[in-house]
Amino acid sequence: MTFQDLNLSTPLYNALEDLGFKQPTPIQEKAFPVVMSGSDIVGIAQTGTGKTYAYMLPILRSLKFSTQLNPRVLILVPTRELVVQVVDEIEKLATYINVRVTGVYGGTNINTQKKAVAQGLDIIVATPGRLYDLAVSRALQLKSIQKLVIDEVDVMLDLGFRHQLINIFDILPQQRQNIMFSATMTADVEAMITDTFKNPKRISVAASGTPLDNIKQAGYKVPNFYTKVNLLIHLLQDAEVYHKTLIFVSNKRMADRLFEALEQQFPDECCVIHSNKTQNYRLRSIRQFEEGDNRILIATDVMARGLDIDSVSQVINMDTPAYPENYMHRIGRTGRAEKEGSTLVFTTTKEEAFLENIEQLMDMSIPQIAFPEEVEVSQELTPEERPKIKEINNPLKRNKNDEDAPGAAFHEKSKKNQKTNQGGSYRRKIEQKYKKPKTRGDKHQNNKKKRR
Repeated sequence: MTFQDLNLSTPLYNALEDLGFKQPTPIQEKAFPVVMSGSDIVGIAQTGTGKTYAYMLPILRSLKFSTQLNPRVLILVPTRELVVQVVDEIEKLATYINVRVTGVYGGTNINTQKKAVAQGLDIIVATPGRLYDLAVSRALQLKSIQKLVIDEVDVMLDLGFRHQLINIFDILPQQRQNIMFSATMTADVEAMITDTFKNPKRISVAASGTPLDNIKQAGYKVPNFYTKVNLLIHLLQDAEVYHKTLIFVSNKRMADRLFEALEQQFPDECCVIHSNKTQNYRLRSIRQFEEGDNRILIATDVMARGLDIDSVSQVINMDTPAYPENYMHRIGRTGRAEKEGSTLVFTTTKEEAFLENIEQLMDMSIPQIAFPEEVEVSQELTPEERPKIKEINNPLKRNKNDEDAPGAAFHEKSKKNQKTNQGGSYRRKIEQKYKKPKTRGDKHQNNKKKRR
């Protein structure tokens, strides 16, 4: 099938031709008629198979020209980077269509976004937090929303956006079309579908957790973090093979630690993104990696979730993720648009259970490569890897049963803190002076007695 077989408009055909797309992917082919019908839809497809265009093509096909100020299509995504990317993809598709699209997200001036929203728009792409802020401040009206798209919903739930999502659903019109696409399906996502969607039609191109066939996977068994760093440096020496490498780490602290180590070995070849970096720094790092100025990008799971970066040569998992779904999204950054991809995963003894869960989800085993003899095995451990020492017989630590051991409050209270609350001071002073409570009525009575 080609795009000509779909009931698209001429402006969309022209935009796809400019982009060089001729054939729809399986998820795009199956989703088009369902989204066009107006039914709620849940689509399952591997990462990198064109899920964004799967919902945007039918939405743009059915979106009629309007001059109204309030948006008619709402697209919710978990991160700022994904907002920027989705807006960019929509603008490419809408090159020959008069469609107003705006992206809003936190970390930037909300007043600037209020002005942009006030000018009127058809499609709004937003993170849940900033969208709710705009709606609560009445800068944005959601009463005209006809279609709600939830992208990467599992990440939003992991980030704690559940209550904000529920609040957003409450202020949206009841009569709307709900659209959701994902590479994995978790129990939390299933619960949200049950609560929010109305008899959704499910489209599954592949079972949840199925990796793409064009991604070659392999792994190394490594004892600790700094040995992983040594192995990584050894591999990255081959700049021809590892010419555009995306490295995933579990947290911000590990990302900064790894960046410092790699920057010494490969100066001006590395960049890093995580939530503690400024928005401009993060966007600049992604741009430099995309354009080839840096061949190594270090990222946390949340920051690179859903990002579409062309021609990533390798994805290296510096750690084995505890949640198998995170591994699926990580490796989906390579092998996109049917290109060949390669991934590596480094596993310590403590992470072997995580690896087994990943293999169980994919229903396949990840081949293990023998650890290179020329790579040094480091004895240095990170603070997280060091064993916690329990001081059972510490001579400097007094037991609470010792005679000279201090009690729970061994110091004398100051004179100020020895006071107790005895009610209002005025009432107490009056009682001391007149030996009885003196009210305003009593005062008048006493004055009458004096006049007599």
